[in-house]
Amino acid sequence: MQVTLENEKENVVKLDITVPAKEAADAYNQAVKRISQYVNIDGFRKGKAPRQVVERHVGVERIKQEALEGLMPRVLSQAIDENKLDVITQPYITSYNYTVGEDLKVTAKVETRPEVTLGEYKGLTVEVEDSPVAEDSMDKALDALRNQHAETKIITDRATKDTDIVKIDFDGYVNGEKIKGGEGKNYPLDLAHSNFIPGFAEQLAGKNLNEEFDIEVTFPEDYHDETLKGQKATFKIKINEISERVIPELTDEFVQKTGPFKTVDELKADIQKYLEEARENTNKNNSENEVFKKVIENASVEIPESMIEREAQSLTAEYKNRLAAQGISWEMITKAQDENELLKNIHDDAKIRIKNSLVIDKIAKVEDLKLERTDLDKKFAELSAAYRISQQDLYKQIGKNPEILSSLSQQAMNDKVRDFLLANNNVKIVAPKKKKEKKEKVEEK
Repeated sequence: MQVTLENEKENVVKLDITVPAKEAADAYNQAVKRISQYVNIDGFRKGKAPRQVVERHVGVERIKQEALEGLMPRVLSQAIDENKLDVITQPYITSYNYTVGEDLKVTAKVETRPEVTLGEYKGLTVEVEDSPVAEDSMDKALDALRNQHAETKIITDRATKDTDIVKIDFDGYVNGEKIKGGEGKNYPLDLAHSNFIPGFAEQLAGKNLNEEFDIEVTFPEDYHDETLKGQKATFKIKINEISERVIPELTDEFVQKTGPFKTVDELKADIQKYLEEARENTNKNNSENEVFKKVIENASVEIPESMIEREAQSLTAEYKNRLAAQGISWEMITKAQDENELLKNIHDDAKIRIKNSLVIDKIAKVEDLKLERTDLDKKFAELSAAYRISQQDLYKQIGKNPEILSSLSQQAMNDKVRDFLLANNNVKIVAPKKKKEKKEKVEEK
């Protein structure tokens, strides 16, 4: 087999391949046998019809197509391997000249990986602002724990407070017409954390048990229902139940019910440990990001537009799928945001994503970084914890979908390269910069 390479625009390589006549003829004859196995030809059992009969029955061109489908994957793979082409797409045939008894001439094209020029990526020094534990973090954590174990107490001897939970009947009207879906019976509503129309929950404070009354609200201008945007509405309300949240005191007895702690001090020590670990993890992530950002800035690569376009299409599809999962259509998004601007942002993200991936692959190659079983095991453990399934079940699911394994392998290599960069560069954790307070000048008249 002979192969001639020609570099075309950007990273496209044209391969002119000559397959010896005997190999091409063998592929043709094998195709005849395969086709004769599944076509019905009068007077012959399947697989027994002579070549000339099969040719008359299905046509020579159909047989050539079958022969090429069987022959070319191996031929193209061999051509790529022998010429050490680092391809990023499947090769595709643009033309061929196939006459049985003569050499087969095939022209194919393939896109190769763009060449990355690494700048400095080791021995760099970057500064990263510390992420100190906020002064009120301990209090917030303790309050969250107490609220998590709060109980509710039915109230019958007072009016509602803005911190109560109520059960209500309600009916909504706009311009005297009942709102479709704007009613509820014995509906529970937390007055302190309501996601109802602005002003709705606030007007329920100060009301008594079994009291019936009307309130007026205005639907927001960005409300999802076009017919209700900006409309004034009246709701008829009845208070069926009032309850208050009883938050437990922070005592040794309380913390003993929440976990393996005997005293409040033990609980606080555990929370402090968690907060410090979270600080360290945040600083580590920020350090990795800053180092990687600097390495990317120092690297250069010419990315073909065709490659960016494919990645942008993939990102757009992912984005649309996420929207659909939330019940949001692409049309709804493009009404709120200019579609051209949205697509440009996706295009820019695709370019960044490709460059990041190419630089990671280049560093892995230059530094001879290879995936070990432990690297993949770590990713499996993360997925197992995130989706709360056993690693054994995870292996079975991934075994059915090779694409997921490929994606996980790429993520594991990304992590390995980022760890390598963090270990081979200098990071200085510095005090966070104080935000400049804006001073307002008040003019005395």
